[in-house]
Amino acid sequence: KKKKIEMKKMGKHYNIIVIGAGAGAKISTPSSNLGLKVALCEKGRLGGTCLNRGCIPSKMLIHPSEVAIQTEESGMYDIEASVNKVNFSNLINRVKDVIDEESLSINPKIEANPNIDWYREPAAFINEKEIKVGDQVITGDKIFIAAGARPQIPDIEGLKDTPYMTSTEALYTPKQHKRMIVIGGGIISVELGSFFAGLGTEVHQFVRSEFIRHEDEEVVKEFSRMYEERKRINVVKKAKITKVEYEKEIFKMHYTTAEGEKKTIEAEALLVATGVVPNTDILNVEKAGIKMRKGGYIEINNKLETNVKNIWAFGDIASKYQFRHAANFEGEYLFETIINNEAYAKENNGDATPYELDYTGMPHAIFSYPQVASVGLSEKECKEQGIDYVKGVNKYQWSAMGMALRSDLSGGLCKLIIEKKTRKILGCHIVGHEASVLLHEVTPLIRMGGKLDDILYSIHVHPALSEIVRNAARRAKNALIDAGDDVPLRLRGK
Repeated sequence: KKKKIEMKKMGKHYNIIVIGAGAGAKISTPSSNLGLKVALCEKGRLGGTCLNRGCIPSKMLIHPSEVAIQTEESGMYDIEASVNKVNFSNLINRVKDVIDEESLSINPKIEANPNIDWYREPAAFINEKEIKVGDQVITGDKIFIAAGARPQIPDIEGLKDTPYMTSTEALYTPKQHKRMIVIGGGIISVELGSFFAGLGTEVHQFVRSEFIRHEDEEVVKEFSRMYEERKRINVVKKAKITKVEYEKEIFKMHYTTAEGEKKTIEAEALLVATGVVPNTDILNVEKAGIKMRKGGYIEINNKLETNVKNIWAFGDIASKYQFRHAANFEGEYLFETIINNEAYAKENNGDATPYELDYTGMPHAIFSYPQVASVGLSEKECKEQGIDYVKGVNKYQWSAMGMALRSDLSGGLCKLIIEKKTRKILGCHIVGHEASVLLHEVTPLIRMGGKLDDILYSIHVHPALSEIVRNAARRAKNALIDAGDDVPLRLRGK
C-alpha cells in the first residue's frame, strides 16, 4: 500500500490523456497547441497502425505488384512483355526505409513539444481516473482512447507453435516465398493475397464463406469471379482447417473440404488474416467501468462518449467503421467539440453541447486487384429497411475507357442505388480499375444528400473512366422511367 501511494505521488496530472498515437494525434498535438498539458501513451512507434504496419506500407507494396500484373496481362493489348525478375528484398527494404523515415520523423516533434509528455510504456486503467504507465500513475481531466486493434488469431490446432505471419510480419518479410497459404477472405487477406500473387508467389487462399462478404452482393459476385481467375491464386471455400504443422521450413495445413474430403496442403509461408480484435483487454478498460459491446469493442454513443464521464473512445477500438479516415474524422470531431469547446460554443450562440456525429457518406476501398470501393447503403440494406429503390448497374466494358482497358476480358462494374420517390442517391458500389478514385464522384453527393439529377446534370469529360459512373446513373434513370415514375423531361434526355 505504501509503495502504491508513493507511485501516485510520482505521477502527474494532465488536462488531456490520449492513449494511442495513430489517429490519437488528431487530439494530442492540436490540444498541445492550445497550451493544454497532454500525456501521450504509446508503447510502439508514433503514427499508429496505418503508417507503420497497415495502409501506407501495404499500398507501397501493392502498386509494384499491379505493375507486374499489368505487364503479364499486356498480351490483351497485343504487346509481348514479361516480368524477368522481382528484386523482392530491395522492394521490401525500400518500403521499410521510407516508413522508418516517416515514422521516426515524428519523434523529435513530440519530444520537443513542451506541452506533451510521451509515455513509451503500456497503459492500463487502474480505475476511471487513474492510468498506470510503466512505474507511474497519471490522471487527467479528459481521457481519449484510440488504442486500436491487433490481428486476430484463430484457434487452430498447432498454429501457435508455428512461425506463421500476420499482416504485420507479411509487410516486411524479406524473402519471397514460392508458395503461400492465406487464411481469410476479408480486406487484408485479399490485398496481401493480391500483392504476393502478383509478384510470383503461388497463393492458396482459404475462405470461410465468401470473399469480402460485407460488400454489396453483386460486387461480391463480380469481385470473386475476377479475383479467382487471377494467375497463381487458388481458392478453397467453406473448408474446415483442422491442424497446422511446421517441419523443415515447410507448413503443412490439414483441412476438410465442404464435401467432407480430408486434404493436406504444403507451403513455405502461412499468412493469417482473419480480422482484428480490439486492444481493450490490454488496457483493462473494465477496471474503469467502461462498457463494451460484442467482440470486446468499447461501447460509445453518437458523440463518441463512453458510459464513464470524461472518457471518450474512437477509431478501431470502438468505431463500427474500421478505417483510418474514419478514425481521423472522429478525432477531428472530438477536438472541435470537446477540446476546443470554448470556440465551438462561440460559433453556436453560446451552446457548448456537442452535435451528434453524422457518418453519412463514409466511404471505404479495398486495394486488391481488382479494387473495390463503396459508399452508402447496399441493396440488401435497402431491402431490410423497406426502402423503395431502383438500381443502375453499368459494366466497365459499356464505356469508352472501359473498352480501352479491355474490360471485356477483365470485368468490373459500377452500381448506383437510388430512392424512387426522391431520386436521392443511397449507395454506390464499384469493383474494377481505380474503383477507389471513381467512388469520389459520388461520395460528396451522398454526404450532402445529393440526387441522381446531380450526376446526370454534371458534364463528364469524354472519354474519361468516370463515364462508368455516369452510365450507371443513366441506367438508374431508365429504371425509374420503366417503373412509371415522374422523371422530368430535362432528366430524361440525359
